Amino acid sequence: MSSLSYSQLRRELYQRVIDRVDLEALRALDATRLRCELRRLTQRLLEDGGLPFNATERIQVVDDIEHEVMGLGPLEPLLQDDEVSDILVNGPQQIWVERHGRLQPAPVRFDDEPHLRRTIDRVVARVGRRVDDQSPMVDARLPDGSRFNAIIAPLALDGSAVSIRKFSRQALTLQRLIDLDSITADMGLLVQALVRAKLNVLISGGTGSGKTTLLNILSAAIPAAERVVTIEDAAELRLQQPHVVRLETRPPNTEGAGEVSQRALVRNALRMRPDRIILGEVRGAEAFDMLQAMNTGHEGSMATVHANSARDALLRVENMVGMGPDGLSSRVARQLIASAISVVLQVQRLTDGSRRLVCISEVTGLEGDTLLMQDLQVFEPTGVDTQGRVQGHFRATGVRPQLELRLRALGIHLPSTMFEPNRRIV
Repeated sequence: MSSLSYSQLRRELYQRVIDRVDLEALRALDATRLRCELRRLTQRLLEDGGLPFNATERIQVVDDIEHEVMGLGPLEPLLQDDEVSDILVNGPQQIWVERHGRLQPAPVRFDDEPHLRRTIDRVVARVGRRVDDQSPMVDARLPDGSRFNAIIAPLALDGSAVSIRKFSRQALTLQRLIDLDSITADMGLLVQALVRAKLNVLISGGTGSGKTTLLNILSAAIPAAERVVTIEDAAELRLQQPHVVRLETRPPNTEGAGEVSQRALVRNALRMRPDRIILGEVRGAEAFDMLQAMNTGHEGSMATVHANSARDALLRVENMVGMGPDGLSSRVARQLIASAISVVLQVQRLTDGSRRLVCISEVTGLEGDTLLMQDLQVFEPTGVDTQGRVQGHFRATGVRPQLELRLRALGIHLPSTMFEPNRRIV
């Protein structure tokens, strides 16, 4: 039997399932009970006959119907595959996945564009968002916290495009990053010390470089007694602390009203008695309010920003402050940055797909109109091996940070050899 015929039969069976059940009543059940009820109903409809599935297809179609009702249809097996880190849908017939830093085509597809659109609608409806001709782009999150982005016609010309950034089911730890050579043990001690000392940290990097992952890992060093407020466009952070308030922006409704921006949430967070504010990503005018918060008693705050280097990160923040409605000059913006941000952590996705913390830079102040920075630890690539893996080493630059005095005052003592010049750790 051809795959097309199987698709037609599966759609027919799916419609029969929908006609026979009250999906709203079923969704009120817990996941395990719902799964059992769906499989029982599907198997009963198969036994009633009328649809010529063969023995192998009978087994497969039960799983497919479950995925259609409870999950993301043909994407569900990819979501369950721990080796898959990204799922990229370029229209209904072309699906790609990233495994171990490499893109490869996936052996699944949607039946047609309406099938793909139903799946998109199901995801965004769960989080109270919408996607239609008037609002053809949407950011959302899946129940497991994975990041979901969709863009539909008329903006997507060859069928709806979906990008899913999966988060590992097992939370990454600092030790795991050390084992993966994404960071050294010395770097791990340093970044943990920065968080414990309540220094303001900006994490910078390109798309898919691991900014949010590193932010999650760093948050583990925040003392449990502190109150943390997180602000995101789509809630992705998984903080371990018991006292966390999670805030999420809201897009405008169909009339263009009701939008709640990151800037509004940052301002409101200041009235919520936070010990720290964590901003998932700085993108616009909220940069000014973030810097103000860091300068007015909310030390230890953290944020991420898209940039190719630590200095570019500060330049982007400066530009965002200057382009905001407050219209601050570049000099005022730099003064705010110099007094607010203590350290920039630059992460990078290398050509082999691996991700590394390539630079830890300290912001030391302002001299004239120039922001002063100094690199403390860096990763230096030396080449590529026969398997295409990037070779290189981490090393200290030999600069002793000004923040070391603050660390010592708080009883945080780092190894005396950590900042020795050109000290290499392969």
